[in-house]
Amino acid sequence: MPVSELFSGWPAWAVFVVLALGAYARGSVTYWLGRGARVGSERSRWRRYAEAPIVGSAERWVGRVGAPLVSIGFLTVGVQSAINFSAGVLRMPQRRFQPAVIIGALLWATLYTTVGLAVVDAWLGHVPWWWALLGMAVVVLLIVVSRRITRRAEA
Repeated sequence: MPVSELFSGWPAWAVFVVLALGAYARGSVTYWLGRGARVGSERSRWRRYAEAPIVGSAERWVGRVGAPLVSIGFLTVGVQSAINFSAGVLRMPQRRFQPAVIIGALLWATLYTTVGLAVVDAWLGHVPWWWALLGMAVVVLLIVVSRRITRRAEA
């Protein structure tokens, strides 16, 4: 069943809520899988790597500046799960991770409720292509803005 048919007849706010909750759940589960992997590594032959000084430095860095990266990670394809898993492995504090994953899920749901479904409908021939081009322009704008935010966070 095509995605556009799955949400056919749904009000936009309901589509947004379903997508946001799904993105939040996926981000949180991926984070907790990372935490579980970290706990498992501390009880195995990988313990010396988990306790290495560089891992401690990485944990402090992720705790300090990782939240914006988690949020922006939701605007990427194929990287967001790695970012959330890494946040779990590096034990990002929940007080920083939860707001970041909520913001990221809202960004993702906004993107897919508007642009994503429009692109799918255009691909299926239900919407004129110029809407898809407009949607792609919005995506490019979001990428440019997110890169600038990332660079400022790293500085």
